[in-house]
Amino acid sequence: MSEAGGGRGCGSSVPQRAPWSLVAATAAFCLVSATSVWTAGAAPMSREERQKLGNQVLEMFDHAYGNYMEHAYPADELMPLTCRGRVRGQEPSRGDVDDALGKFSLTLIDSLDTLVVLNKTKEFEDAVRKVLRDVNLDNDVVVSVFETNIRVLGGLLGGHSLAIMLKEKGEYMQWYNDELLQMAKQLGYKLLPAFNTTSGLPYPRINLKFGIRKPEARTGTETDTCTACAGTLILEFAALSRFTGATIFEEYARKALDFLWEKRQRSSNLVGVTINIHTGDWVRKDSGVGAGIDSYYEYLLKAYVLLGDDSFLERFNTHYDAIMRYISQPPLLLDVHIHKPMLNARTWMDALLAFFPGLQVLKGDIRPAIETHEMLYQVIKKHNFLPEAFTTDFRVHWAQHPLRPEFAESTYFLYKATGDPYYLEVGKTLIENLNKYARVPCGFAAMKDVRTGSHEDRMDSFFLAEMFKYLYLLFADKEDIIFDIEDYIFTTEAHLLPLWLSTTNQSISKKNTTSDYTELDDSNFDWTCPNTQILFPNDPLYAQSIREPLKNVVDKSCPRGIIRVREESFRSGAKPPLRARDFMATNSEHLEILKKMGVSLIHLKDGRVQLVQHAIQAASSIDAEDGLRFMQEMIELSSQQQKEQQLPPRAVQIVSHPFFGRVVLTAGPAQFGLDLSKHKETRGFVASSKPYNGCSELTNPEAVMGKIALIQRGQCMFAEKARNIQNAGAIGGIVIDDNEGSSSDTAPLFQMAGDGKDTDDIKIPMLFLFSKEGSIILDAIREYEEVEVLLSDKAKDRDPDMESEEQPSSENDSQDQSAEQITPSSQEVDLVDQESPEESSLNSEPESSSPADTDNAASVSASEQNSNPMENHETTSLDGECTDLDNQLQEQSETEEDSNPNVSWGKKVQPIDSILADWNEDIEAFEMMEKDEL
Repeated sequence: MSEAGGGRGCGSSVPQRAPWSLVAATAAFCLVSATSVWTAGAAPMSREERQKLGNQVLEMFDHAYGNYMEHAYPADELMPLTCRGRVRGQEPSRGDVDDALGKFSLTLIDSLDTLVVLNKTKEFEDAVRKVLRDVNLDNDVVVSVFETNIRVLGGLLGGHSLAIMLKEKGEYMQWYNDELLQMAKQLGYKLLPAFNTTSGLPYPRINLKFGIRKPEARTGTETDTCTACAGTLILEFAALSRFTGATIFEEYARKALDFLWEKRQRSSNLVGVTINIHTGDWVRKDSGVGAGIDSYYEYLLKAYVLLGDDSFLERFNTHYDAIMRYISQPPLLLDVHIHKPMLNARTWMDALLAFFPGLQVLKGDIRPAIETHEMLYQVIKKHNFLPEAFTTDFRVHWAQHPLRPEFAESTYFLYKATGDPYYLEVGKTLIENLNKYARVPCGFAAMKDVRTGSHEDRMDSFFLAEMFKYLYLLFADKEDIIFDIEDYIFTTEAHLLPLWLSTTNQSISKKNTTSDYTELDDSNFDWTCPNTQILFPNDPLYAQSIREPLKNVVDKSCPRGIIRVREESFRSGAKPPLRARDFMATNSEHLEILKKMGVSLIHLKDGRVQLVQHAIQAASSIDAEDGLRFMQEMIELSSQQQKEQQLPPRAVQIVSHPFFGRVVLTAGPAQFGLDLSKHKETRGFVASSKPYNGCSELTNPEAVMGKIALIQRGQCMFAEKARNIQNAGAIGGIVIDDNEGSSSDTAPLFQMAGDGKDTDDIKIPMLFLFSKEGSIILDAIREYEEVEVLLSDKAKDRDPDMESEEQPSSENDSQDQSAEQITPSSQEVDLVDQESPEESSLNSEPESSSPADTDNAASVSASEQNSNPMENHETTSLDGECTDLDNQLQEQSETEEDSNPNVSWGKKVQPIDSILADWNEDIEAFEMMEKDEL
């Protein structure tokens, strides 16, 4: 999954071979010229408050960077909950997420130019010396070409750019002699073998030591890559060529971009998410501006700014016109099918699209940028952070938040373009939420679940590379920065490249091939540098008038009118299509509508009703699209009904010194005992039970009396453990996994089931922690003896008085992928006959079948549409007005033995794999429709 990041630049008024000073001046005009128009639109923030917030950002950076250097360096990343470094191979694998780690001190390299932006020049000089002394790029490790390019190569180039700037100023870096650039060149040559394909598209992974295809490389067999992975290379590779004079890097990156452009869908001018690197065939034919595509569009526009090549601008404008025509449904940005752009590909959005309003600012298209940004802000105000994915009715789809910076990026650029103080208040909210919910003693921890406030032992390098950079720049005045930020362009990882590269070592031929095979609409080029007289009328409340209609839309439980407006609007005068929530199997009119949409209804012997769609039987292509949407809604209703039968995750929050509520652990719930979602949370000190497994009467009842007992998993039923600690006077229980090294980061959670007997006698709350999370509590007991925790359904706000007592003073306080492709012949959904809903196979209660000598766990797995080469089946009962797709979890009612480590609460998969898998159902039906029409 790409990390779309910041940047700036605009201007079709900049000539193809413009000198860098003209590019910089034009870009600066685009971003700043509107400022005076907006200052009357909202109460301005005083310089003192802006300075205070800027200093707070500096202190936050010191907390994150200082803890990385103290507890993690030279490891790639900091694990902020366990206060140690994440070393590839020494921690449980997180799948594709770990491809960013190459044993090259990733966080330090990614943070280099952030140090300079934040005026930490002495720390920057020390960091550069550490990189040159300690970092090894010749490691036998397989890494992502994309992540290594934007984070490591970009970090080295950004560090070099500012090192030579500081050296020229004459105070710092006088000893520097392009050492970072030489490291960047070495890394560039290590990445080049990835481009050894007939298409020119790079392999997604490469071994830093052995390259591609060698037996020792353990890579080179991949066939697919994401569009962003192949199309987000030109800035770093071209900069490397311009800095060194070695043209090969820019040539390879241009070839990859040229190939992607040629493979766009010609009628829609859209690109898909995943492409075959050998044949150029689209593997995933979905198109959006989020995960998998995002930074491809970003780099087309920024490549024009940095390199001065008109063809990049023409390509971007052609794509942008298609995005605004098909994907943009203000304020939403919804994925569509590249061959059927009027057909939505999914009903949810991912967090990575939050970069797009910032890119629209660079384009000069301010109004839709304001609209989408405001929608995202309302989602954040509802959930504290932007969930990894959320539905079109603004509910949580994936609850994680890995401290992504894209929304802060767009906030910064909107403020630069408008000068509206509203965006300073938005930035203030981001700072408050980070400190309130993500800050932990050893740094900042990613949110595992924005609903519960629980943490993940993760602090990605992009958090330091981007988040603090954008937040500081948001509140800083020009004189607060020691160099002119307008002389640089931001890469997608917010690394700084100087604009004077546009006229350096220009030996690359600039063949404009765009017009060879597309007709460009001249109006497409109007919004390149915003004309403030048109975009910003003399109305100080202009932006507010755009935002106001969106203020309450997120809070509505079932927003109407903004979803699929386009599909319904072009059928002017026609009756609105049948929605799944309104369907009745006994209504003859509904059955007639189904027939028109190509949907057949079959009554099964067990009382259920099965729906089967054959697109070729639909009355028209529009009716076929309606039928596909109807089937999608049926699947969502099924997922909603089944989600209601399972329990959400719970939170264990450490509230005693020195944590003060800053550490929140994800806990699995129990099907018995006190329901924390319905009763007040339980708070108390923890104590280990004896025996530790809790399988017999406790021998230390005085130790657990009035406390929350810690128990080890194994040897008996969960309910038996609960009764034993309850009889000893415990007010709650935490079961800790006995499988050493298990973690909710890598293993799916599960809910503890009863023992097949009546469990109404259990009155205390019981929660489950994996070994890694449990060890955090056990380590705290060893160090501080008295440890108090809070058991709840959602983490509670921290105690500001206790935090202020504990908060250390700072020197800055006075200043601081892809799923398999399956082509079904039809799409089917089973649903319960409304005359006999009690026969639903999904409403069965858990049965206890486990032996009495094991813990019992009710298995709950992530909802995934069943894939079968010939058919897809889903079962649903149609009760419920709203679709809530929180994680799309579906319960399988069964109990399993304690010895089974795979009993799961929510199947843990990597974000990009989940995104692609979730699209399967829609794409399969669409592809069948496409074949039928052909």
